[in-house]
Amino acid sequence: MANKLPSRLYKGIIFASLSFIMWGIFPLYWKFLITVDSLHILAFRILLSLVLVGAILLANKNTAWLAVFKEPKKLAVLIPTALLICCNWGLYIWAVNRGHTIDASLGYYINPLISILLGLVFFRERLKPLQWVAAAIALAGVLIVTLASGALPWISLGLALSFGVYGLLKKKLELSALESLGAETLASAPIGVFLLFFSFGTPAFSGLQGLGYLSGLPPQTLTLLALCGLVTVLPLYFFALGAKMLPLSTLGFTQFINPTLQFALGLFVFKEAFPVHHFVAFIFIWTAVIVYLVSLKKVKR
Repeated sequence: MANKLPSRLYKGIIFASLSFIMWGIFPLYWKFLITVDSLHILAFRILLSLVLVGAILLANKNTAWLAVFKEPKKLAVLIPTALLICCNWGLYIWAVNRGHTIDASLGYYINPLISILLGLVFFRERLKPLQWVAAAIALAGVLIVTLASGALPWISLGLALSFGVYGLLKKKLELSALESLGAETLASAPIGVFLLFFSFGTPAFSGLQGLGYLSGLPPQTLTLLALCGLVTVLPLYFFALGAKMLPLSTLGFTQFINPTLQFALGLFVFKEAFPVHHFVAFIFIWTAVIVYLVSLKKVKR
């Protein structure tokens, strides 16, 4: 037994790290699709994820995810959950392709702290003193950005809040990762179809004519677009495997691989602007992250 535990731990670290590395380099993937409308990318991501996950679940004769649609109480949770993940995916793709990768990374640094506060409000979870300190430091960082720029960092907060509330609602569905994604993408399918058929240059519906520009794109772009479903499902699968094998403290550490890679890409690869007040705000956020990780270690002890 003593020899099996380290092996399980190492495998968990590998799977969790792979998932967060994939999520962290997603900006490169979306940048390759910059010639495709962001909302059309979102539509393909929803629909192709549904096709892939649905095929996997049905091949395994798993229909638990379909049963959710027969239960009004669970359906009432599923619909807002699906809307939130659509908003999160869409905002993230738009942010990266509009030169806001650093703002997106800030959102995913803040997200665990948002989850702490949501747990406090909705589940009456008790926070450790260090977690209160981490939340206060993160709030100070957000205030610095707001006061210095004269506006709320709505991209960062939008990503953090949408994913935080999404995670909160998922707790009530009691489905596995693939089952949950299957149900969410099926509930989101009407949105995906709507986005495909709507022309964003005009206020009217344009049917498939609105997708005519795709025929002029190079084959490699169309291939990457066709892989949206796989790119969505694979890191989620790795994360689900890793989450089962790792203690909370270790998982809490690995999740910051994602925004760190995003930040590095935005700053060093995409050469996005990084004014002084952003630098100061990030120091506060990074400090909050360190305090948060220390609090997890103390909880584990």
